[in-house]
Order: sequence, then structure tokens, then C-alpha cells
Amino acid sequence: MDEYVLERMRELKAQGFFCSQVLITLGLELQGKENPDLVRAMQGLAGGLGFTGETCGALTGGACLLGLYAGKGEPEEQENLRLNFMIEDLVKWFKAGYGQEYGGIRCDEILAGNPNNTGIRCPVMVAGTFQKVKDLLIENGFDLAGSDDD
Repeated sequence: MDEYVLERMRELKAQGFFCSQVLITLGLELQGKENPDLVRAMQGLAGGLGFTGETCGALTGGACLLGLYAGKGEPEEQENLRLNFMIEDLVKWFKAGYGQEYGGIRCDEILAGNPNNTGIRCPVMVAGTFQKVKDLLIENGFDLAGSDDD
């Protein structure tokens, strides 16, 4: 992970953004875009879906970031057929890595009842997920600046 991304993640966290919001902000920045409404909406994924401890926001945020590139956004658009395959690959990768290491993919499992784990585990998972999403996009022919090869 490059130093710029790590520093930007620290800045966003210090500004009060959560894992899913950090991921989508980093993705928007790759595209040279800002979208406060989208960033705001991503807060619903924070803390495992509204701080219920369910599915980790790094994973769900990563899936949303893939959707930012490959999803349908306007009536005349079609979703890219690779989207669900990329999400499936992301989930498998997340489960095999962080899920095995931390005992699951739910926020409650990852944090293991210790709120201090947020500062230790979450940045690693967000950085790793961001890199994995970028890798998946590149492997599937997407330009990280926001256009695909189709």
C-alpha cells in the first residue's frame, strides 16, 4: 500500500469517516470525483450495517466500490457482467484472509468484543480491501480513472 493511500486513510478516519466511507472516498478520488451524497449513504454500512455488528463495512464497502465502477447507474446503462464475479472473488478473498484470521466476517467477530481492535484491525482490512478491489478492477479490464475497456 502506498504511503499516500495510508496517509489519506488516516486523514479520513480523523475526520470521522468509517471503513465503508473511506473506501468509497478513495475510489471516488481515483476517478477524480466527489460525491458527498454517496459518502453519506455509505455510513449505513458502518459498524457492520448501522453498528449492528453484522457484515464488516470494509467488505460491504469494497463491494460497493466495485459497483461504483461496474454497476448500473442510469436507465440506459447496463451493469457490467463481471460485477458479480468480482464481488464473489472479493468475498472469497476476504473470508479466506480476514475471516480466517479474525474468526469471521462480521464486525462483532472481527473486533472480538474489544473496541481497541478497531484501531488495529480495521485500517489493515480497509487498506487490504482497497488494494484487492483495485487488483480485481485491473484484472477485469477497468481503468481506475473511471472507464472500462468496453
